[in-house]
Amino acid sequence: MQVLKFGGTSVGNAKAIAQTVFVVAEQAARDPHTVVVTSAMSGVTDLLIDSARAAEAGDRQRYRDARQTLLGRHHDVAEAFVGDLDELNRLGGEIDERVREFERLCMAVAILGELTDRGLAVISGLGERLLAPILAAALRARGLRAEFVDAGELIVTDDNFASAAPQMEATRAATRARLLPLLEQEIIPVVTGFVAATPNGIPTVLGRGGSDYSGALLGAALDADEIQIWTDVDGVLTADPRIVPDARSLPELSYNEAAELAYFGAKVLHPKTMLPAIDRGIPISVRNTFNPAFPGTRVVARTSNGGAVKALTVIRGLTLVTVAGRGMMGVPGIAARTFAAVAAQGASVLMISQASSEQSICFVLPEGDTARVAAGLEEAFSVEIRRRLIDRVTCESDIVIVAVVGEGMKGTPGIAARLFSALGEHGLNVIAVAQGSSESNISLALAAADADAAVRYIHDAFNLAGKGNCNTQYPMLNTHSAAPAATKGMSLRGA
Repeated sequence: MQVLKFGGTSVGNAKAIAQTVFVVAEQAARDPHTVVVTSAMSGVTDLLIDSARAAEAGDRQRYRDARQTLLGRHHDVAEAFVGDLDELNRLGGEIDERVREFERLCMAVAILGELTDRGLAVISGLGERLLAPILAAALRARGLRAEFVDAGELIVTDDNFASAAPQMEATRAATRARLLPLLEQEIIPVVTGFVAATPNGIPTVLGRGGSDYSGALLGAALDADEIQIWTDVDGVLTADPRIVPDARSLPELSYNEAAELAYFGAKVLHPKTMLPAIDRGIPISVRNTFNPAFPGTRVVARTSNGGAVKALTVIRGLTLVTVAGRGMMGVPGIAARTFAAVAAQGASVLMISQASSEQSICFVLPEGDTARVAAGLEEAFSVEIRRRLIDRVTCESDIVIVAVVGEGMKGTPGIAARLFSALGEHGLNVIAVAQGSSESNISLALAAADADAAVRYIHDAFNLAGKGNCNTQYPMLNTHSAAPAATKGMSLRGA
């Protein structure tokens, strides 16, 4: 049994949907027990959300214009695939009713002047509910047996409407009861991604990355042999090809490596997508809808391919916040108070580094959280700042994190030396560095202007493009020798 999840670009227009139908037909010929999960058409979810927010602000024209766009795009693709007039009329009626629902909801938001999370969940999930019946009809037109299924019947969540958490026991029971009878008859369920419902049937959505998450949840509930994520790239690459033109697709990654890459900005997989697969030990394949012959990247519990460093990724738009002062030395609870103050502002910390002297703690967070966090820290340490035990909180903007990922780094000497040599020889300054206890990730904070060059130099230093022997330029060094820096818990300048 396999679950195939298709992203928005795979169903973005009639041509893309035709390619998706081809892929499903090929995969179903190999395994007739196939479930399809689909996103909304590319751009539709953003259109729905933007229209709802505009309605909240009193702008009714936005959702009226969106109505015409939604009708036009979905009727066009339906007419491209459905030749039977009765089915086309039925499908057209469903499209019209969904769009009328969208318009009614936006009108209510405009009248009330308020967009609740519950209302947003219903509106933002309409794109998948519009597209999935059309994709099912397109598969039937190809001669496949397919049936539309709303994931609100399958995935049971809490009532955190806009970013709901699944209740796995209830989801497993509902999914197996609804889908296994179809699969036994070799009928392909075409399921809406992203959407779900509370135990009382109130619509919810799964938040960012929700469509991929839907595929993983259904795969876990069905004990699938594989979860396939079909997108518009050839799997997970060693680096962003816009930065490194010779970046290549990785044949295999571990769950941990893929999660690290996803957390640090790689957009092919969302971190939470892997959780249900990890729990059930199900492999995830990342494939290209528009290049289906290419094997893509397989994500598994343990990899068989070597390589200390597998890939690089970058998070941009960050700020480095530093809390420093001699009064911090040997004082218990400083770190706890620091991050309690950060948590009170609802900010997400992406990287932490502390000097061994305990005189400073620095951490990286999104630029949008900087002002609130700085104010919160100055309030939390107001007494220490006034007594000059702690300097004022400093914030350095235009920072990026470059994450170097690979489970093979663990126990391999010379990784840090090669990494810092690659940057130091080109005059790039490392502001801070941190390494997790798993040793599968080294994170570097750099100035935003140095990010692309740093990625290229590191990519070359570890020969991630696979061009001959990289040890010629950067020989392995013992990490206890005169390397530029150790990799754990240090802050570097001028590395």
